[in-house]
Amino acid sequence: MNPRHTLVLSIALLLVAFAIDLATPQALVAAILLTIPVALSSLVLNRRITEALIVAALVANVVAGYFNGVQEGHTWNAIAILNRVLAGFSIVLVGWLGTIAQSRALRKGQVAEQALQAEREQALRRSMETIRSSLNVELVARAIVRESVSALGVDGARLYTIEEHRLAATTYSWQRGDDDVEVSTTRPAAELLSLLQAVMTQRRSLVVTPGDALGRFALSTLGAERAILVPLVNDQTTFGILLLTMTEPSANPELEQWVQAFADQATVAAAQASLFVQLAERNTALQQALETVEHRGEVIRDLVYALSHDLRTPLTAAAVTLQQALSGSYGPLPEAYREILRRSLAANDELRRLAETLLMVARYESGEQSEDREQVQVFPLVVSIVNELEPVWRMRRLTCTASGSDNAVVLGDEGELRRAVMNLIANAINWTPEGGEIRTLVLTSGDEVLIRIEDNGYGVPDERRDELFQRFSPNDYPRRGAGSGLGLYIARRIAESHGGTAWYEPNIPKGSVFILDLPAAPSAEQPQPEAISPRLETQRVGQPTPWNG
Repeated sequence: MNPRHTLVLSIALLLVAFAIDLATPQALVAAILLTIPVALSSLVLNRRITEALIVAALVANVVAGYFNGVQEGHTWNAIAILNRVLAGFSIVLVGWLGTIAQSRALRKGQVAEQALQAEREQALRRSMETIRSSLNVELVARAIVRESVSALGVDGARLYTIEEHRLAATTYSWQRGDDDVEVSTTRPAAELLSLLQAVMTQRRSLVVTPGDALGRFALSTLGAERAILVPLVNDQTTFGILLLTMTEPSANPELEQWVQAFADQATVAAAQASLFVQLAERNTALQQALETVEHRGEVIRDLVYALSHDLRTPLTAAAVTLQQALSGSYGPLPEAYREILRRSLAANDELRRLAETLLMVARYESGEQSEDREQVQVFPLVVSIVNELEPVWRMRRLTCTASGSDNAVVLGDEGELRRAVMNLIANAINWTPEGGEIRTLVLTSGDEVLIRIEDNGYGVPDERRDELFQRFSPNDYPRRGAGSGLGLYIARRIAESHGGTAWYEPNIPKGSVFILDLPAAPSAEQPQPEAISPRLETQRVGQPTPWNG
């Protein structure tokens, strides 16, 4: 019985018992009827109401006893008074026993409620573990409708998915006792569609009861007496709308709270699955893009490799022809023509070095760096490079010298080391104005060999120094010389492949210093740092002659 109805009935019985007691003589113990409403009030499970009815019954007992004595000529016999006392004791006793029963019932109810809550929480955890066990969106949707029925104690569940903020055509349904989740692509009925749209727009749950005219049509379509619609949405995803149906018109008042808790957890699981799918799709697209870029890189590298390799033959043939003409193989030439031939030969050498640089870049980028290692005398190598570049630096009216230690020996590929040093010296030539000076120093210190290329040219701005030794970094600032922009990059890669490094220092008061730091050969006799000076030899390579241009 409803507690409110029980309270009203208890008060009515109290008034009836009081009226009967007033109408009966003292000899008839009608006051005992006042214990009935007191006993009935214990069902309300409210101690204060029971205590209030006890007091009211005691007052009614006294008033009725007094009224009975007045009716009999203001005479109260001892038996009547004793009966009133016994009736009052009975009222108190019944009320006390009722409060004890109330306390025990409340405790039992609390224990039962706690047990039910613990069972619901455990069921909710099991359901969430099942839902989160998959990262497939369809499997997660199936698990949501199936687990909502068992975890929340409802009779059926439907999940209407949402895509791009619109109801999708896919609906997942599960009824208690079904073998499997039913998947439908049929558009929801008009009676349901309006409710679904309202929930999706307002983003909050909705309870559907027969008291609502629109709700009656929806419940009739669903074949249920009660329904709850809750959106599965959060900041990360808008997954769908979960519709729960019940065949009983009444429901646990705490059910909505559990439905919301289930929906929140299910939304998180759905968001994780959706995110996983998005990441998988993006990873696939990224992998395809990487494969495309890698393929294009291989094609470009192959083209550069083939072009650079094929260019060397005609450039070498042209160099031989120009050198023969310059040496007089085709007859005497005027000095003006000889100067043109020297310039052409220098330009041809630049093209050949560019082809070789591109070829080396292609090899390094494809991981085909040389593994050849032999002892290389560094100072003679530097001297030969300065001599080889003599036509270039003479044409620019520069002074180029080399000095260093004869004991500087490294293990490496002599061809690659030649290319690294040549790139650094050529870079200094390109960035040094006419009349400037370039000094190449070979130093040994402990287990290191340092090759320093110093110039008094334009130098490198502070903001551009971090970009040195990168591919094409010279193109980022105004150029006064020539070159591909790959020379410093190749020098660094060669130094690193030999276990060394390359770096830049400003030359005070002006100019630049580029340094190759290479490990000394273990078998080479390395002098102590203080013994270097007496062994240094300075050779001025190609002493410049008066310019006749």
